[in-house]
Amino acid sequence: MPVYEFLCPSCNTIYSFHSFKIATDKVPTCPKCAADNLERVPSRFGVSSSKRTADGAQDGDDTGLDDPRMEREMMRLASELEGMDENDPRQMASAVRRMTEIAGEPITPAMEEMIRRLEAGEDPEKIEEDLGDALEEEMGEDGGGSLGGPAPARDSGLYPM
Repeated sequence: MPVYEFLCPSCNTIYSFHSFKIATDKVPTCPKCAADNLERVPSRFGVSSSKRTADGAQDGDDTGLDDPRMEREMMRLASELEGMDENDPRQMASAVRRMTEIAGEPITPAMEEMIRRLEAGEDPEKIEEDLGDALEEEMGEDGGGSLGGPAPARDSGLYPM
């Protein structure tokens, strides 16, 4: 049974919805305020699904920043970044993708656009000029929230889609 996660901008809360079929186009209403403008977000299940890490270990749980496996991956990434050509936008894109994977963070729409343009070899300064405001809005002043506010809360319920 697929589980989809949606952010309610009105409540600033992420809700989980189950479906008996794959319903990628359907957008549910908010179970709290009945808003109909929910935004689909990457599922924690998808982000933290079981996969092999670079050292071959099986990683199937939500790894905290203080977990030894997380620390190993971050150290490996830091080592890789030392040899990175800072003037190569494709290498920058690869590093950003890798950091979000390690941290288990979702990639916001503006960040996805930034990465896509870096992968295409566009000038990072031009991308920052075009997307800087959108990236700041998505990350919030403290770097954690979307649309300039605090990070969304997560509702523990599972609702029908």
